[in-house]
Amino acid sequence: MHPDDNSGFRERFYRSSDGLRLYARDYRGTGAAENSPPVICLSGLTRNSRDFHDLALILSQHPLHPRRVITLDSRGRGRSDWDDNKQNYTLAVEADDVLAACSAFRITGAAFIGTSRGGLILHLIAEMKPELLAAVVLNDVGPVLEPEGLRHIQSYLATSRTPRDWDDAAGLLRDLHEAEFPTLAAEDWRGMAHAIYREVAGRLAADFDPAIAEAMVATDLSKPLPDLWKQFDAMSHAPLLVIRGENSKLLSQATAEEMVRRHLAARLITARNQGHAPLLHLDNVATEISSFLL
Repeated sequence: MHPDDNSGFRERFYRSSDGLRLYARDYRGTGAAENSPPVICLSGLTRNSRDFHDLALILSQHPLHPRRVITLDSRGRGRSDWDDNKQNYTLAVEADDVLAACSAFRITGAAFIGTSRGGLILHLIAEMKPELLAAVVLNDVGPVLEPEGLRHIQSYLATSRTPRDWDDAAGLLRDLHEAEFPTLAAEDWRGMAHAIYREVAGRLAADFDPAIAEAMVATDLSKPLPDLWKQFDAMSHAPLLVIRGENSKLLSQATAEEMVRRHLAARLITARNQGHAPLLHLDNVATEISSFLL
């Protein structure tokens, strides 16, 4: 099923504190337990709610323990408004947007899944409003990011081209990422394409404000970035699942192991044959997430 299929969810809109119209998908399977915290999914730097479509269907339609799942488009991504002030594409502002979503949907606690930048946002929320975090899944991200992985992201954002059609989009993504994802099937690359691109006037376009990529490409990586261990420690009250892509260049094995060592209610799993960031519906990863959330 393509991530842009309009099935299994209700479209929701809400306002940021500075007035942007932001988008979310609200998945509620039959019998979803109202007394269980919902699951809120936060995507990566240039990604959007469609990344989580397959996982959201799995979790919301679980035969024994269906959960409400909300997947968010951060400002400037997907169907959320682009910000006229490009300086607002920051972790702090986007963390505030997550708090706005929780307020709009009357959520006082949730299990959060954060992929890449989404996981960094959760580090900030752990300090801003720790009581929101009933449980946390960090998908290939942690308090220390490896420069090699950041340079790799800069490289493919700087060299990306506009695909001619959906087949070309899938092929382009395969050329860029196959070394880290050697076992993905053709349907996986097509699904990734539908999560990343959208049709605009009959042509495909990357579904995010170009200013986001431009800022990442311009980031000076010659000096070490500050770590987030202090913020990570602020989520120590919440059960934690760390997912690391076996071929990840962004989250090192050493950092992942240190995260589990420092957190008394944490476990680490490896997404085999995947890099940054693992597709969460493949192989045993979705099963591990489902079990963690029980």
